[in-house]
Amino acid sequence: MKSIWQRLARWLAKATGWTLVDNRPPTQKYIIVGAPHTTNWDLYTALLILLGLGIRPRWIGKASLFKGPLKPLMRWLGGIPVRRDIRQNFVEQIVQRYKESDELVIVIAPEGTRSYTDYWKSGFYYIALGAQIPIVMGFVDYPTKTCGLGGYFTPSGDLEADMKILADFYADKRGRYPEKQGPVRIRPRGKKANEEKQAG
Repeated sequence: MKSIWQRLARWLAKATGWTLVDNRPPTQKYIIVGAPHTTNWDLYTALLILLGLGIRPRWIGKASLFKGPLKPLMRWLGGIPVRRDIRQNFVEQIVQRYKESDELVIVIAPEGTRSYTDYWKSGFYYIALGAQIPIVMGFVDYPTKTCGLGGYFTPSGDLEADMKILADFYADKRGRYPEKQGPVRIRPRGKKANEEKQAG
């Protein structure tokens, strides 16, 4: 049964001309990548999508954001703290969180910026690979005013093949400012790739 907030979100999407797509996996644990990300408005669109689909998303933030009086608010908003001062890296911490959870949906914008970038951050891929959970392709396409969850797959470990799935899916998706969209790819392996993996 849809909540009043879910019905309201669906009504608002329809009233503003957006069509919602819901092609999510039949599981309670997955990671959503959101792209293309070219404007701050993407955040509000994403919240509308997820609320309309009845999904309570979680997001990742550094542990310092969860201290003091803001801690209850950050957790209520769905934040998951990640510590940078322990031996476990970012990916390992989130993989462990997935393994300990019966239900968990985390949303990540792998471009990491609203500006043009040559590479996506790799954290989402290694989290999904380590936890063996599906990667769900969240999207907004401004020309057609279509948004939602457009499909999913479980990473195979073949980075090139898996990134091709993502690149093919997002090839015809356009953000509000398409000139800010970069290619759908992860930096080649090597020192920089390892640093990127550590940073998420």
